[in-house]
Amino acid sequence: MKPEGGLYMNTIVTIGRQFGSQGREIGEKIAEYFKIPCYDKELLSRAAKESGFCEEMIENHDERPTNSFLYNLVMDTYSFGYNASSFIDMPISHKVFLAQFDTIKKIADEGPCVIVGRCADYALSEYKNCLNIFIYADEAFKIKHLCERFSDLNEQKARDMIAKKDKQRQSYYNYYSSKKWGRADSYDLCVNSAKLGVEGTVKLIIQYVEDFEEKRAAEGKSK
Repeated sequence: MKPEGGLYMNTIVTIGRQFGSQGREIGEKIAEYFKIPCYDKELLSRAAKESGFCEEMIENHDERPTNSFLYNLVMDTYSFGYNASSFIDMPISHKVFLAQFDTIKKIADEGPCVIVGRCADYALSEYKNCLNIFIYADEAFKIKHLCERFSDLNEQKARDMIAKKDKQRQSYYNYYSSKKWGRADSYDLCVNSAKLGVEGTVKLIIQYVEDFEEKRAAEGKSK
């Protein structure tokens, strides 16, 4: 697939993000530039459709933390495979996680795309054509954005919402992956969206993706 610049596009971009950093908007603009799909809430709809769960159930367990005991059970099940009997006996949180995990892999197998959140970088850790990005921002930037987005929010409510959402995302990621949420060595690139703004951050990541594509193409020719 060729973006506006004409370069063949074969990269999957995953985006982790702090709440209020505008990571979703950035992901959508990157996908628009490269003319590839972007999955955020759309992933939940597809996971629900393919798993047979109602979408509300998927949403209720979306990026919510579990405990380490449940994590071990889920990952053992996923690593060694599961049959119909073991799947039926699983707690609903197990089933939702596995449904999302499977859907992420199916989406990635279909071609280049952008996937926002949901441990997609961990689910696709074996994919060589995957770039993992983390978007964060200064607190003032996030508060300003949220207050503009939600008219009923004041600064304190926005601050509380950020703390709650990020704690949920951190707990979910840290339990379901072998990495640490928001830590630089968990990703290929971390960007403070407050420094360049949304458009500047998009341009930076597009350049990073294009350079990655060129490097992979050059390595392929040298073999």
